[in-house]
Order: sequence, then structure tokens, then C-alpha cells
Amino acid sequence: MKRSDKGLAFMLQYENIAWYENGVVRILDRRVYPNEISYVDCHSYSEVVQAITDMVTQSGGPYSAARMGMALAAYECRNEKESYQVEFLKNAAKTISNARPTTRKRMELVTDECLKIAFDALKNGEVVSEKIFHHGIEALNDKYDKFDLVAKNLVNMFPKSGNVMTQCFGETIVGCMLREAKNRKLDISMYIPETRPYFQGARLTASVSQDQGFDTTVITDNMVAFTMQQKGIDVFTSAADAICLDGYVVNKIGTYQMAIVAKELEVPYFVTGFPDIAHPTIKTVEIEYRDPEFVLQAMGVRTAMKGVKGMYPSFDITPPHLISGVVTDKGIFSAYDLDSYVHDNFIEP
Repeated sequence: MKRSDKGLAFMLQYENIAWYENGVVRILDRRVYPNEISYVDCHSYSEVVQAITDMVTQSGGPYSAARMGMALAAYECRNEKESYQVEFLKNAAKTISNARPTTRKRMELVTDECLKIAFDALKNGEVVSEKIFHHGIEALNDKYDKFDLVAKNLVNMFPKSGNVMTQCFGETIVGCMLREAKNRKLDISMYIPETRPYFQGARLTASVSQDQGFDTTVITDNMVAFTMQQKGIDVFTSAADAICLDGYVVNKIGTYQMAIVAKELEVPYFVTGFPDIAHPTIKTVEIEYRDPEFVLQAMGVRTAMKGVKGMYPSFDITPPHLISGVVTDKGIFSAYDLDSYVHDNFIEP
């Protein structure tokens, strides 16, 4: 079986993202990694949905979990009549795709493809769960291979020796860009904001960077301007939860203010990913609000007085005039010209 995760960090290995086997989906619990290596075992697709909703896995992880969840759904209904299996899988696809509202449209593309695989397998008398599982591995290989091309285009923007700042956890592109930088023998130091309230930067991005052998510094989220200015950041880069065709980028809360600072300090900001045909304009995006209690604590320790209220939008919106370029597998595009990419080039998450 082909694997495109060679040379990447522990948490980017396929088995440590989401893995289906023998009626169980196992997902690395990114809420506690790296302090604890723990997995959530899901015995039904509804448990996979709950794991995605609860952010057991984030960034690109939910899409892998969705495919594995669809394989598990097929296993759950394997002994039923074909008509029942079809309806069961349709309901599973709808439920999984709605696990988190902001990514619903991308997730629908994933689950719809799984449904096509499933229905073909049913017609051909094949084991549906295994067909969906192998489709999931092929999708991961395709994703990693395409992000390797993105990484090559992004690393072209890096200095031979310098400092790069990231935001949140871009998962595949983080691992691929660091692998590419290592292959080119670049002397890069990474500066990584912690990304409250889930600390994805401190726990996940920094772990991948450290695992892959780079000088890695974590900063608090309110140190961004000082660090860009005082440490001479050469490039700011982030992935995106949605890249709308009108050039607006939806990413982890905090990205917008970082983009403003980068513009002020003349630090180029490169967004990585693929323009999203499901979002022709920013008006099609629903910003997800999560439990405000997370803002009132840090890694389980309460920091605010009882009675104080919190607010937790998961994402914010960065307008195109703050973006130096959208880095894709086909090259670097202006945020004002994303239609040029979309024609015949769209990639599933």
C-alpha cells in the first residue's frame, strides 16, 4: 500500500490521524497531545461525529475521520438489506458532514464521494467498509502529494536562512513545508503563536516542527507584533479552513489581526490551500461559535472569576488586500484572481 507520509512527524502518520480497522475508528486525541499520547476509539459513526465536534481532531484531521467514519458506518449496517444500507449510509453522510458548521460544505464533498464508493461496492458485491477505507488511504496519499507541491511553491518564498511564523495548526502543509525546507537544507527558525483557547500552535504545530528537527519557539498570541518586529520574521504563513473565491480567507481566530500586523510591518502573508468552489463568496460561510467556557480557562485551569462571560468564535475572516498570495499546487495566485485556479483544478479536502 502506497504511503506518502514518509519523513513526516508522528502525528501526521496516517495511523495517528484517524484509522479504521475491525469495526473501530481510532483517532489520536489532539486535545491532550503531546503531553499525553492517547487515542479515542469510536465504535459507531455517531461516536466519530462526536469526536469531530469535540475537537478530538482538528485542521485536516476531521476529513480523514469522516472517511473512516463512513467506513465504520458501512460496517455497522453490513448485515442489513441493501436498501437499508443505502439509507443508513445516506444518514451517516449527512450527520458526519454537519459535525462542524463552518466546514460543512467541504465535508459534504468528502462524504458524497464515500457514498459513491459505497454504492458501487454494494452493486458489485464487495465489502463496503474496506472499499471506503482504501479510498480514505488513497485520498490521504493524493492530499499529501498535492500538499507536497504546495510546499515546494511556498518554500520558494522562504529565505535560505531566516524566520517563519505560522498560525494555528495547518497539519499537512506544516509537515510538507518543513520536509521540503529540510530537503533544501534551509536554515529556518519557526515562531509559533500558542493559539488559545485550544493551544493548537503550542501543542501541535510546535510538536511537528520539533519532531522534524527545526529550531522552534512558541509565543503567546499577544506577542505577534513584537516578535514580527524584533525577531525579523521573513514570512508569515497559515493554512485556511475556507478560501472563498472572492479572496476572503476563513481561518483560526486571530489570523485576521496577524495579517494586519504583517501588512503594517511589510511581512508577506502567504495562505496555503485550495480555493473552495463551495464558497463563491464570504457570505456563504457560517462562522462557528464554540463553548465560551473554554475562553475562561487554560488547559483545564480556570483563569476568570465565576460570573465572568466568555466569547469563542472559532474562526475569523481575512480580506484579500492583506494577503500576499494564495499558495496552491498550481502556483501562487493573487487573492483577487482565484477563479483562474478553480477551473478543472479543485481538490477535495
